[in-house]
Amino acid sequence: MAIDVSVVGAAGYAGVELVRRLLEHPEFNLVALTSDSDAGKLLSAVYPAFEGVSDLVFSAHDCAEVKASKAVFLAVPHKAAMAVVPRLLEAGVSVFDLSADYRLKDAAVYEQWYGVEHASPELLAQTAFGLPEITHAELDDAAGRLAEGVPALVACAGCYPTATSLAAYPAVSAGWAEGAVMVQAISGVTGAGRSASERTHFCHANENVEAYGVGTHRHTPEIEQILGLPGQVLFIPHLAPLARGLLSTVTMHLTSSAAANFNIDDAIAYYRSFYAGSPFVCVLDPGVQPQTASVAGSNRAHVGLAFDPRTRTLAATCAIDNLCKGAAAQAVQCANIVFGLPEDAGLDHMANPV
Repeated sequence: MAIDVSVVGAAGYAGVELVRRLLEHPEFNLVALTSDSDAGKLLSAVYPAFEGVSDLVFSAHDCAEVKASKAVFLAVPHKAAMAVVPRLLEAGVSVFDLSADYRLKDAAVYEQWYGVEHASPELLAQTAFGLPEITHAELDDAAGRLAEGVPALVACAGCYPTATSLAAYPAVSAGWAEGAVMVQAISGVTGAGRSASERTHFCHANENVEAYGVGTHRHTPEIEQILGLPGQVLFIPHLAPLARGLLSTVTMHLTSSAAANFNIDDAIAYYRSFYAGSPFVCVLDPGVQPQTASVAGSNRAHVGLAFDPRTRTLAATCAIDNLCKGAAAQAVQCANIVFGLPEDAGLDHMANPV
């Protein structure tokens, strides 16, 4: 029996990537896609890539099909999800939220970084964090509750936190690192969303790379929460003239004991063991570094390691597609787990070769 699902906010870049994934999914049946600004328009009229593939029409956000779905994927801006999630859960609909509204476990931390009071902090305790390679147990718990009739709420990890955490978590959790963790990350322009801004305007973004939100970016507390390092992450994001793709390099100063016995082959073997059950993470050979082009269009994550003995520093780099593993495809991966489907159902194992 197909599982009816909807996408709220389907006209944005992450939303329409969700639409593509769900239309190709063997078990999910996409019954509604919403966009107040595009309501009444054919999906193919807004995104001609769907011409001859789908005759779905954008609906308003409050259409009846949304509450009649088994699951809703929310691709709405931060702060907007809080107005929607409680009503969907009350209607018995599971929610996979791509915004940041339910990612942070502490409402006070959310309010500090997002500048708005959290409207439903009572839901944070029941929210599963959606980064399967690290928080699979939370998703399994949500699956168990769903089997008992309790709708799931999954806060899917952000794009920068996904790549950063996949790069750093094995080393941090093993106790190799000490002191502050430094993150230098680069994202394509689609990470800023479909709405144009001065920074994403072609004339500004083309042939230009810039750092932004240095030390103030709102993904900082999310990264710290995942890594268990409150107040110890310096996150420096950069915008590059790419349509899609994200590369995060994390530098970690190793403890004297970890550095004294450090061997890059052993470190890579440890990372591969850590991700052995993860179908989408590939840890590269020594001397090979990730490239965004190698994962474009897929739910894959490539991780590479390098060690500088002079400074006792491990550099861990991860490449993902910000719209796929960083957003839409990861949300589908989470939904697969919660609904008891194969984790890779409907998801690509192979990136675009060119």
